[in-house]
Amino acid sequence: MTVSVLVPSSLSREAEDKREATRKLGYVARAATVFRADRLTVFPDPDGERKWGGGFVETVLRYAATPPYLRKEVWDRRDELEFAGVLPPLRVTPQTGSGSNDSGSLRQGIVTEVGSDGRVRVNCGLQHPVSLVVPPEMEVDQGERVSVRIYSRRPVRAKLVDEPFAGFAVDRADLDAALARDDAGLTVAASRYGEELTLGRLGRVVDSIADADGMTVVFGSPERGLPDICGITPDAVTEDHDESNGVRPSQARPGSLEDTSDGARFDLWLNTIPNQGSDVVRTEEAMFATLASLTLTE
Repeated sequence: MTVSVLVPSSLSREAEDKREATRKLGYVARAATVFRADRLTVFPDPDGERKWGGGFVETVLRYAATPPYLRKEVWDRRDELEFAGVLPPLRVTPQTGSGSNDSGSLRQGIVTEVGSDGRVRVNCGLQHPVSLVVPPEMEVDQGERVSVRIYSRRPVRAKLVDEPFAGFAVDRADLDAALARDDAGLTVAASRYGEELTLGRLGRVVDSIADADGMTVVFGSPERGLPDICGITPDAVTEDHDESNGVRPSQARPGSLEDTSDGARFDLWLNTIPNQGSDVVRTEEAMFATLASLTLTE
């Protein structure tokens, strides 16, 4: 099951300075990690951006998602990362295989040198880069990130594998394009104007996510929720979910719903904090509340 999270480029619009903006993005990265998101996408909201726009947001999130042992190799000194030290550690749970042939920890590495003998040198956080054979079905270039299965550290025994990294990937995409991805699953707009999440509705939503083999959850930014970003009124959201009569069937694709002004479409508008005690719920707080509910299992 694929879990994708979408946040706007205006995510840090209320931050007073770069330190506070960086800290906020750190908690967004924490939420994505805690609930095992596969992908964190930044979509453009130029009308809502202030000082800390999409380039800053994407860079800080990419840095946060990079394993600590690779950060020096991957990242040069950049203005956006001036206060990277305030980012909370993600402490991504290592992935392990099963069975006698595939046991061991899976780590992310970066190719530092490509040889002419079918081998590459990879920095994967061990004491020194390791020389590994490139499997026939793989092609790797210098600077590329790869997955390395570590079988033994002393002596080092490892191999390149075609497996996804632990943690989440960060990318940038238009909202409508991200919602139309083949692995988007059930597309959920998190909004205070959406259908209130109740115990009875939660079961139906989780079932729809399972049937769709994943979900894409979209969040707004401070003082600028998804209706504003999509160019629609809260009344339009209410009319939309009144007509849906509850949770939409999992086979409904984003293209089957009425367009908003920017082309974005959702299977469901959902209010996951129906009794909020604050006038404003921050994006990172909404992420924790929403993903905690929607990733529940029986």
